[in-house]
Amino acid sequence: QVQLVESGGGLVQAGGSLRLSCAASGRAFSRYAMGWFRQAPGKEREFVAAIRSVISTDYADSVKGRFTISRDNAKNTVYLQMNSLKPEDTAVYSCAAVNWPISHPPPTYGSRYDYWGQGTQVTVSS
Repeated sequence: QVQLVESGGGLVQAGGSLRLSCAASGRAFSRYAMGWFRQAPGKEREFVAAIRSVISTDYADSVKGRFTISRDNAKNTVYLQMNSLKPEDTAVYSCAAVNWPISHPPPTYGSRYDYWGQGTQVTVSS
């Protein structure tokens, strides 16, 4: 069983930055692919970024070049650095985890993930 707790959300002006963190409990964090997803009011949940290892990451087209996902296996934590934020980035951001082979790219579909955090609100004002 893995428990995930997100932090780092808040209110920021357009063009600003935030760094989200997701702390995982349990053992064998390094065996997990980690993903970030977001859901805006009235919209479906969408993929943001995922990581299996430092050389295996994936991003939604809408955040490429602005967001960076990383992980620290020693701290059981995954991060999402968000730069050049736009009002359309406003959403609840959730992290997710799944035990995943390191030889495979991380999944980008939420249905592939087994564990989810509660989410953290990110609001970008114009």
